[in-house]
Formats: sequence, C-alpha cells, structure tokens
Amino acid sequence: MATDKELRKAKSVFDSLCGALDKMNWKYKVEEEKMRVTYGVNGDDLPMEFAISCDAERQLVRLISVLPYKFPEDKRAEGAVATCEANYKLAHGAFDYDLSDGMVVFRLVNSFRDSLVGYELFEYMVNVSASTVDNYNDLFFMLGKGMISLQEYMNKINE
Repeated sequence: MATDKELRKAKSVFDSLCGALDKMNWKYKVEEEKMRVTYGVNGDDLPMEFAISCDAERQLVRLISVLPYKFPEDKRAEGAVATCEANYKLAHGAFDYDLSDGMVVFRLVNSFRDSLVGYELFEYMVNVSASTVDNYNDLFFMLGKGMISLQEYMNKINE
C-alpha cells in the first residue's frame, strides 16, 4: 500500500503527464482515480492505442500498448522468436509476449522515485513508444497472418 507521501508524488507526476500531453496537443482520456490516461495514434499502417499510468506504490510511470491482434496458435512459436528478436534491437522498452494466447504488448517504464520528472520524459516516452510500436506492429501482424515468413521478418528488422 502506498504511503501518503508516495501518493502525493504520484499525483504530482500524473499532473505533469497531463500537462505534457496538453503541451504536445494530444487528445486523451483521463481516468483520475487510476492516475491513467489513454490515447490513440494513427501509425503508418495500423492504428495504435496507448495507456500511461502512475504507480504510486512502486513510484513508476508505466506506458503500455496492447497490439490489436494475437498470433494464431499455429504461429505462436514464430511470434515468440519474432518478439525476442525485436526486443534485442530495442534500446528502451520491450514487447511482452504471452505464448498461451499470442498477445503482444509493448511496455515502457520509468521510475520517478526520488526524481524530478517533467515534460521531456513524457515527450520521450510518447514519441519512442509510438515509433517503436509503429515500426513493429505491421511486421508482427503480417507474420501472424502468414503474409511474410519468419526469415522475411528477420530480414526486414535487420535492414
């Protein structure tokens, strides 16, 4: 359970997040009680949905994007390899993969414990996550649908 001090810090960070999104002219929905915002982005190929929340107990700001499709059962092993290869290329953030149902989620987390965070952090998180998800979501989709092979996927991410 978060202390009052941790809750106040998380609320301050959440307010800074909303201020940063306002400054970037983003449209978003606020869930004040959960200290979470959600927003959508139109990518080059597929639409993307994001959620950013402040975790008072762990003193984290957490961004996730659930990709809107799952790898079918016969493609799940390829999905696992593809996710590992994508993660090997990333400097910040990671794709989480659930082998049991083929779901892929992008995750980007930063601590705000004993830190001052501001506009630049949120701008970075929003831009890096949108770029990363946009770079990989269509490749995961095409691999899962059998439109490209695992080797073609590997060739594309290694270009």
